[in-house]
Amino acid sequence: MSEGDATSWLGCWEGYRVETIQRRGDERPGIWIYLGRKPCAVMICDGCGGTADRVHDIEVREVRDLPILDAETWLSVPRRRVLCPCCGPRLERLEWLDRHARITRRLAESVVRLCHVLPVKQVAAFFGLHWHTVKGLDKRALLDALDPVDFTGVEMLAMDEFAIQRGHRYATVVIEPHTRRVLWVGRERSREGVRPFFDLLGEEGCRRIKAVAMDMNAAYANEVRDRCPRAEIVYDLFHVIAKYGHDVIDRVRVDEANRLRDDKKARKVVKTARWLLLRNRDNVKRPQDIVRLDELLAANQTLMTVYVMKDDLKQLWRQSSTEAAKAAWQAWWDKALGSGIAPLVRFARKLEPYLHGIIASASWRLNTSVLEGINNRIKVIKRMAYGYRDDAYFFLKIRAAFPGLPR
Repeated sequence: MSEGDATSWLGCWEGYRVETIQRRGDERPGIWIYLGRKPCAVMICDGCGGTADRVHDIEVREVRDLPILDAETWLSVPRRRVLCPCCGPRLERLEWLDRHARITRRLAESVVRLCHVLPVKQVAAFFGLHWHTVKGLDKRALLDALDPVDFTGVEMLAMDEFAIQRGHRYATVVIEPHTRRVLWVGRERSREGVRPFFDLLGEEGCRRIKAVAMDMNAAYANEVRDRCPRAEIVYDLFHVIAKYGHDVIDRVRVDEANRLRDDKKARKVVKTARWLLLRNRDNVKRPQDIVRLDELLAANQTLMTVYVMKDDLKQLWRQSSTEAAKAAWQAWWDKALGSGIAPLVRFARKLEPYLHGIIASASWRLNTSVLEGINNRIKVIKRMAYGYRDDAYFFLKIRAAFPGLPR
């Protein structure tokens, strides 16, 4: 095989030719390819992109390339600094090798592609590279692909939190609901924590926002009201019902179990029915569980009331207009106060200040259910890597996993 054929088959290192090839090592074999500069190659300045006809100096650099068969591949590259008429001494521009890089561009691209499906540690072991090298390549590629964020046409948002560490350490994720694109991820769930997102969105982008779906986090709501004057806040059904289950159904179940302490059999039935009561009736699949639920509700009027009131509360998010939603709320409010059940009355009074965000769901069909699925995927991303030391890198990985649907 001629030198030209070897260059063509092995690498196509533009501007260079293969001079010699050596194989070294037994336990960890390596192939060393010594390249020489083609005499007729045009030299391009890496600064201005102009041509240069003089060489300032030459330094031989050892560079990693994609492995050949079972062996790591090393290139010995005479790296030139040209004497540019405009820039002075500058590195020669090479399409296959970035400035000051110790690995070729195609090896870097292969590393990044594998990082899409494997943790950094496994990718580093596969290519025989340092962990920090692989992480740096992946992070740089993510930054180039994802930043700056394109907020063009974004008019609706959904915000939610997810646990990032033990000890009640949380982060906030913001998405565009209709495209399911993650726009931003940041530490904390406070006003100060989410403020950088609105700074990034800009004054014009904030004015464009029409509605924001969220849970009943006062910090989120206050920041949205302050920064997005035209936006309506829409409180999510899932979070309100989850809070109802904890504050009302669970509390009533415990109170009823305590009231039945002298009747051990009846107390056990109520005590062990927690998940059955918290689950939606449509999600109770086993016939024996349906029978058990019906018998429990028929035997305990208080549990029956709070269980039915949960379904009535859900109807507030299914109204066709704000007027219908207000009427449904008034009917639910009257029944809640008239029930005389203390946990239900307390919950109704706590919920009343959030009424505007519940009523808004009739105008804006928004929720954070998509975010719940995203949060589950985030857990998988974190678990695959056994956690992340670098928040910025972790948040980039999340954004890359949810690029969004076409508009």
